[in-house]
Amino acid sequence: MQLLSVNVGRPMPNPWKRLAATGIDKWPVKGPVAVSAPGPKGTGAVGLAGDRVYDVKNHGGDDQAVYAYAREDLDHWEKELDRSLANGCFGENLTTAGYDVNAALIGERWRIGAGGPLLEVSCPRIPCATFAGWLDENRWIKRFIAGALPGPYLRVIEPGELAAGDEVAVEHRPGHGVTVELAFRALTTQPELLPELLVAEALPAEDLRRIRERLARTRP
Repeated sequence: MQLLSVNVGRPMPNPWKRLAATGIDKWPVKGPVAVSAPGPKGTGAVGLAGDRVYDVKNHGGDDQAVYAYAREDLDHWEKELDRSLANGCFGENLTTAGYDVNAALIGERWRIGAGGPLLEVSCPRIPCATFAGWLDENRWIKRFIAGALPGPYLRVIEPGELAAGDEVAVEHRPGHGVTVELAFRALTTQPELLPELLVAEALPAEDLRRIRERLARTRP
């Protein structure tokens, strides 16, 4: 796997959630970018220096510190939507190539560059109104969910610097089979898969709590 680009957001008005701004408009930047754990959700902080989120209730914090999306999946959507999609246009911080990021396991760890930051796959991206408004495609949330190419959020285990062109090495894969795609399907259209997620201890604690509560309500 390789980083094709590292993308940082430029604040713009957010009419889709009636918030003061959104950071979804991300563009590739030159040179190394510092990456560190942002702390708990609620401040707007994310992992990449110079970036932030504005829907602080639903985004940001340690479990959503960095968002990655594969160039191969952007190419898929280019064909589906018949439009050009630049690196960063899905709001991703890291545009990757050469690896199926949706087949990554929850808890899998990526080393970026030689001695660079260590990131851990935490959960899939769930589409929201801002994403739908930004893409401006008919029934976009339903289409994105049906495509099941969500891309992963990552948490920062070890800080460092990363840059476009860095190689990415998978340093650890947990023993379970819970992939980003499986978690996405379970959390969206296939709730019958939710019990399978409980072995993925690297999922955000909030997600695991909600899954357990939901399963408790459905038991006879």
